[in-house]
Amino acid sequence: MSSSAQVNSAPADDPSRVFSLDVNRVATGGSCLGAGPDGRTVFVPGAIPGEHVAVEVVKEHKSRIEARLIEVRSASADRVAPPCRTYQAGCGGCDWQHISEDRQRELRADVVRDCLRRLAKLDDVEIVPGPRLPASSYRTTVRAAVVDGRAAFRSRSSHDAVPIEECFISHPMIEKILTEGTFGRAEEITVRVGHNTGESMVMVSPGVDDVSIPDVNPGSPTVVVGSDDLFEGSRPHIHESLEGLRLQMSAGSFFQCRPDGAVALASAVSDVIAPYEGALLDAYSGVGLFGALCGLGRSVVAVESNEAAAADARWNLRKYGSVFAERFEDWEPQPVGVAVADPARIGLQSAGVAKLVACKPAAIALVSCDPASLARDAALLVAAGYQLARVTVFDLFGHTSHVETVSAFIRG
Repeated sequence: MSSSAQVNSAPADDPSRVFSLDVNRVATGGSCLGAGPDGRTVFVPGAIPGEHVAVEVVKEHKSRIEARLIEVRSASADRVAPPCRTYQAGCGGCDWQHISEDRQRELRADVVRDCLRRLAKLDDVEIVPGPRLPASSYRTTVRAAVVDGRAAFRSRSSHDAVPIEECFISHPMIEKILTEGTFGRAEEITVRVGHNTGESMVMVSPGVDDVSIPDVNPGSPTVVVGSDDLFEGSRPHIHESLEGLRLQMSAGSFFQCRPDGAVALASAVSDVIAPYEGALLDAYSGVGLFGALCGLGRSVVAVESNEAAAADARWNLRKYGSVFAERFEDWEPQPVGVAVADPARIGLQSAGVAKLVACKPAAIALVSCDPASLARDAALLVAAGYQLARVTVFDLFGHTSHVETVSAFIRG
């Protein structure tokens, strides 16, 4: 990489608002940070810690500045050429394609460590790297906009659409649907495939008029679902096979973005709960992924508020135990031996933590998709009498700043 790497060929909108900056760390959300001329923290997407850059002020706040990267004047050895043409055209989905894969792994751990230190006041937590996962062709669920009948991704920091020439991180079946399919009057699509079953599904909003899907698997036609179909009592679904288990995924259900990542998360959850006996609580269970993969030899109690996911969980956990279709925060707690919780990005919060603690599990495996919410939840769980033994950081979303973790909380 040249010591003067042009990142944005467009001139500054206002040269008077351009200044040089040394970038020294990364923040939740993927932007990098440095101290501006007046001491305020500057947030810069597209930079790498250790670089000297030129930036332009986009928005000012009392204690921070949002800026855009104009030029890299001294580049990190970890800066690489982004591999995807759609990213190069402005797609905002993969915000870390300019960073080497090894450095991405380090930065994710840095973000987790920083959030635990700042937000939870926990300085000595063991941070463990998860298994190395492929950073290309991995995503088995992708959402895209539709513009003039064709799939498109949103550009960085705007609602402008970027036509999809290729998608470096998508499963090949999904990439074929995105690049060759036509979607009529639709405004948005979600494409999901079963990597190990070859099944595929396209969810089209608002309707399925004039939709044409390429043949991605002659042995298993693609299921096409209109958004209205999700509310008419039908349960269109496909399957994924993990660790010898065939799991059902309905159109309206959440499922992890990649099967190898789902197995890696489940393995970490099993490591947390294995030393302890008793029933397993699967809170915010989705389709029952963790109950199915980690509940062997235990009875499982799953709680999930999404009706479609709860219906899937009943099928996937039919040999294990019971499923409650309600908000976990409203569920009547019962004693269990161990627990796994996989809440939405906002985290457990105080209500979720109180419900978990009321079940008195000896160990809790907390699956988090946001380091800041992990830190807030960790502070609450530690205050409730649990010790944070370790946090495992996973690379489920290669070439993005998204961070997934499994944290081990042990009672007492």
